[in-house]
Amino acid sequence: MKEIITLIFLSFSIFCNAQNISVEKSVFGIQTGLIGIWAHNESRLSNTIALRSELGLGGAIWGGSMYDEVGFSLSPVLTLEPRFYYNLNKRNSRSKGITNNSGNFISIKTSFTPDWFVIANVKDISVLSEISFIPSFGIRRNIGTHFNYEAGFGFGYKYIFAKAAGYYNNESEATANLHLRIGYVF
Repeated sequence: MKEIITLIFLSFSIFCNAQNISVEKSVFGIQTGLIGIWAHNESRLSNTIALRSELGLGGAIWGGSMYDEVGFSLSPVLTLEPRFYYNLNKRNSRSKGITNNSGNFISIKTSFTPDWFVIANVKDISVLSEISFIPSFGIRRNIGTHFNYEAGFGFGYKYIFAKAAGYYNNESEATANLHLRIGYVF
C-alpha cells in the first residue's frame, strides 16, 4: 500500500511540476545600440514563434575625405519581425532562464524606413524611403530581472524608393543586418 501511495504522490508531483515551455504572451521594452533607440513589443503566435513589432530611430554616421564634415543622423524605422525561438526546451532543461524570450532565434527582419523626418547635425538632409527583408540569426539574454542584451546578424535584400526623391530609377541591392543592443523590459 505504501508503494501505491508513493507512486500516486510522485505522479501528482510530476504532473504539477510540468510546465509549458513557451515564449512570453507579450514582452514590451526599449533597446539602444551604437546608433539608435527602439521601442518594441513581442507577441506570442505559438509556443516558439513571436511577432516582434518595433518603432525606432535608426542612425547613420558618415565622414572622410569625400565629405566636408562628419555627419550624424537619426531617422524613423518601422519593423515587423517574426522570430522562431528554437532552443527554449534545451535552455529550460539546463536550468537556464527563458523569461522575456531569452534564447536563440531565427527571424525575417522586415524594416521600412520612411522619409518622414531626419534629426541630424547637417542641414537640409533627407533619407530615401526603403524596405528591407533580411533573414537573420540572433540571441537574447537577460541581465537580471529587467535588463537584456541582444545580438544578431543576417544578409538580405533592400529596395530603395529613389523615384520619390527625384531620381530616374528605383534601386535594389543586397544589405546586411548586424546589431548589438542593450535593453530594458517593462
